[in-house]
Amino acid sequence: MTRTTHRLSQLITPSVLFLAAALSHAQTPHEATLHGTVKDPLGAVVQGATISLIHDGEVLTTTQSDANGMYHLTVLTTGHYALRSTARTFVTTEVTIPDSAPTHLDITLATPTATEEVTVTATGTPTPLAQVAAPVTVLTREDFPYNQDIQEPLRYVPGVQITQTGQSGGTSGLYIRGGDTDANKVLIDGIPANDVGGAVEFANISTAGIARAEVLREPNSALYGSDALAGVVSLTTRRGTTPLPQLDYSAEGGNFGTYRQEAALGGAIRKLDYFSDFTRQDTGNSVASSAFHNATFADNIGYQPNDTTDLRFNFRHITTSGGQPNAILLYGIPDSANVSEQDRYLGAVLNSQTTSRWHNQLRYGSLRLNFLYSDYAPTGVPQIDPEFGGIDDYLGAPVTIRGANGYSVSGQAIFQYPGTYPSFSTNHTARDFMYAQTDYRLTSPSAQRFNLLAVGGFKYEDERGSTVSTGFDPNTTDRRNYSTMLELQGDFDHRAYFTIGTGLEKNAVFGFAATPRASLGYYLVRPGGSSLFSGTKLHASFSKGIKEPSIYQQANSLFGLLSTLPDGGSLISQNNISPAGAETSRTYDGGIDQELAGGKARVGLTYFHNEFGNGLEFLSQSALTSFGIPQAAVDGTQFGAYVNSLAFRAQGLETQVEIKLSNHLFARGGYTLLDAVVQRSFSSSALAPVFNTSSNFSNIAIGSYGPLVGARPFRRARNSAYFGLTYTQSRFSAALNGTLVGKRDDSTFLTDADFGNSLLLPNHNLIGSYQRLEATGSYQVARRLVAYTEIQNLLSEHYSEAFGYPALPFNFRSGIRVTLGGETWKLK
Repeated sequence: MTRTTHRLSQLITPSVLFLAAALSHAQTPHEATLHGTVKDPLGAVVQGATISLIHDGEVLTTTQSDANGMYHLTVLTTGHYALRSTARTFVTTEVTIPDSAPTHLDITLATPTATEEVTVTATGTPTPLAQVAAPVTVLTREDFPYNQDIQEPLRYVPGVQITQTGQSGGTSGLYIRGGDTDANKVLIDGIPANDVGGAVEFANISTAGIARAEVLREPNSALYGSDALAGVVSLTTRRGTTPLPQLDYSAEGGNFGTYRQEAALGGAIRKLDYFSDFTRQDTGNSVASSAFHNATFADNIGYQPNDTTDLRFNFRHITTSGGQPNAILLYGIPDSANVSEQDRYLGAVLNSQTTSRWHNQLRYGSLRLNFLYSDYAPTGVPQIDPEFGGIDDYLGAPVTIRGANGYSVSGQAIFQYPGTYPSFSTNHTARDFMYAQTDYRLTSPSAQRFNLLAVGGFKYEDERGSTVSTGFDPNTTDRRNYSTMLELQGDFDHRAYFTIGTGLEKNAVFGFAATPRASLGYYLVRPGGSSLFSGTKLHASFSKGIKEPSIYQQANSLFGLLSTLPDGGSLISQNNISPAGAETSRTYDGGIDQELAGGKARVGLTYFHNEFGNGLEFLSQSALTSFGIPQAAVDGTQFGAYVNSLAFRAQGLETQVEIKLSNHLFARGGYTLLDAVVQRSFSSSALAPVFNTSSNFSNIAIGSYGPLVGARPFRRARNSAYFGLTYTQSRFSAALNGTLVGKRDDSTFLTDADFGNSLLLPNHNLIGSYQRLEATGSYQVARRLVAYTEIQNLLSEHYSEAFGYPALPFNFRSGIRVTLGGETWKLK
């Protein structure tokens, strides 16, 4: 037995036991009365709707909603059923009945382009998207059926840009409305995935077992505390739903030595539901020394002892390893380095509907991140000191570097420095938290004119972590953080919707911070009408966010360095230097959403304005020397120091369009205009711009390590867009998606053999624009068998998302997916 096979057998054993229990369990059917209310997307009742009880595609019984929108049906407590609801001006809506046969189930109807999706990320409580004024996008499994990594579908969200340094496994960052890549709170089943300080490696998060992704494009530190500085991404694992266990197995392969296997098992046994998924993906990529693999196991088990109580356990384990060739276009040769990571997410949540108005939640979460960077040997051409004979440094190969701005340079850059090899850097993070939330509906559930919900929460968080590099002292932290949240949600006449609240954070590093937020949405015209214009929605939001410093930033702050110097106090007071503190943000947005042609088309336009302040900046050792710090103290730092001195603005427009062209053809698209500019900076690039005096552009100021004041932040395009076209009919489906990203500012970050600046290029529009097309297709060969293909970079365009790191050229994967159990066979 191979090691991988053995690991797979260990991981799926718990779910196999559930399968055996299901097959051996004899279920005795009982009748129960099911009732609920049929509502439109805004929560108003719909009378005269037709509700049908469906079993195995057959209609068992039919009823209609009364004047109050209520319906009543009789259903068996065992079996797999669904409710199908139809009403004039709305599309047919189908809702699956949980196997535990609840006595109450409301139905929310939808228009052709606005589904009945519910979001939790924006409000903290389940709320239909139509009733949310904040800018949130919900993606379901149908939006990414064959993607390997979760970063791929996130590219098709307005206001969002993804940057990956290279190919599969290369460090990936998410920019939301111009914010930094570490400014987003990322949750997996409610468990924060952020490292201490906000960093998240999206390249390691596969789509294994993911049922949905929610993206909130504004700060929400009121609900989520530190790190929700620019936005929130929430991922949710699938649940088992079928009374008979369902096994899904897929296998695929492609060019560049790519292959992937996935096995998922799920089901529901009376009050218990379960789901397990194991996925392994491998690729060699097209660049030498960049092979990558990811093994992910996910588990989701729920238990509902009664209609008002639900207990759920979640577990996810990620193991990755990949070569790190570095910027191959800038050095000409790959580095002999590797990054490996083992991450574990564990959570439990208890929900209790104490009364019809009062709901309580208690959540525990645990995160363990273990990162290892290994550089096994020095790489490059040794440069010998002519006087002493030792090695000064290692150079890359001779290269010519060309920017999209028309400038170019040639030479050899310093690739590495002498030191201890193999060299290792590790980062360990441990986080445990408890969160309690209560929400109480202050108005009657049957109220029609005015509804008000109060939400309160308290969170205790224990963070521990360390960073260790060969040849340097370790940096450690131990933080106890507390936060409180208060919020009011409501609506007037199912037409005006509002959320107002604040978070009160007590962080071990930066102390106390308040983060208010408010949003308001108003429907000039209700959705669901048959006229040309319907669903006219005005919306506006305001919010503040905070982010704590990382372990390394806290341990290597400029304040800490100055505090050790005899005259450091004067430098601290003269320049108003403080300990590494919270980064802050303030944002407001407003816009309009409009449905057209009886809901078959939907367009949206949103203006946003973000102010990011007190950002932590890196000051290099040369910058510290010019600042007046003695050379001996500078040499004692690892690479430099950090100070809260960066401020930048990011404003712009988001547009999005969705059109149901026919019953089989659906189109969507979006465009974002981002106007971002650095307003204040204390880094060497801003205080003392660099000039490449050996070039024909020696009069152009360059930011070597960071953007200049008045310039754009690095790697954020002014213009970006996406589009998608999906066709489905009978057994066949196909989709063509694309992202179009304009030129971006960046730096080569290079030093030449003489420690000079001859390999620096002007920052403005250094990275070229690109068009990334993706095509997918699937065919249902048999009832239990689907064949599919996914092609990325369809035009085989040569581009870099980060300067010097080539993206994958034309690449494809083809595979099959087999489904056994569930609704495809029955126990006799």
